[in-house]
Amino acid sequence: MAKHPLAMALAKVIIAAAWADGELTLDEINDLKRLLAELGQTSGNLALTAEEWAELEIYLHSPVEAAERARLIADLRDLIATPTERQIAISAIDRLLAADRVLTPAERAVAQEIHAALDHDNHSLLHQLGRAFRLALGIRARGPNREDLLQEFLRNRIYYALNMRLGIHIDELGVDQREVYALALAGGLLAHVARADKEVTPAEHDKIVAILEEWWHLDHARATLVAEVALAESAASLDFFRLAKEFAESTSVEQRERFLDALFAVALADGELSGAESAEISRITAAINLPHDRFVAARMRLPRQPGKRL
Repeated sequence: MAKHPLAMALAKVIIAAAWADGELTLDEINDLKRLLAELGQTSGNLALTAEEWAELEIYLHSPVEAAERARLIADLRDLIATPTERQIAISAIDRLLAADRVLTPAERAVAQEIHAALDHDNHSLLHQLGRAFRLALGIRARGPNREDLLQEFLRNRIYYALNMRLGIHIDELGVDQREVYALALAGGLLAHVARADKEVTPAEHDKIVAILEEWWHLDHARATLVAEVALAESAASLDFFRLAKEFAESTSVEQRERFLDALFAVALADGELSGAESAEISRITAAINLPHDRFVAARMRLPRQPGKRL
């Protein structure tokens, strides 16, 4: 359980409210974090730990839809024990939605939804008994709960994104779950090489798809989905070192040595190996626990280019 369950519940509802119009800009994310930090400073019991801040990232990752937002609001309502806590929650929501801008119709509707839920008379004996029962047994409100995949989010962002995209249909990839995990990590590392020159070309995209088709026996549509998720996540705040560490732990030495050939294949998709691409593959080699001579051996297997020294 979170060290500060009320603070976490309020933070999640605030983030859900910020997603009201379906998008969050970097400035809005910074405003959110500033507001949550201020709440922690002005009310000691609403201060969040570093671990709790990290867990909140799962709600900043993608839009919070109506059903999930309703669950978060219900959880918050159960945790509010005093009129003061209720007023703090409502004020925080109002501050967020009114901050330096005009409310959109979607934001106004969400604000009204939250007000209606938190303003509702919940001091009746029946409600208080039900609240105490739910809290004692750890019963949460029903609805979508991305936190079921929190560990995947923290360890393997691409696997998490695939789960969110496919849901219960992730088995339709036709790959064993452990293999899907490694597949997602591999996609992320291939995407890192494709982004080494700051731009992913159509040839690099197609090469990643072809590698996923060949190595994991995916059909073209599924391989394209995995490639696009990996490329999208690699453009965001993907933790490279965690990605590489998880890949090293999910594969054998032999598999990782072979995988270097796949990394070089992406780098050569446009016909030439750039210095940035070579440096990125060298960095990956070290990060996945392979000695530098494995990088050199893989590089020596590349086809000779006229006028170029390997």
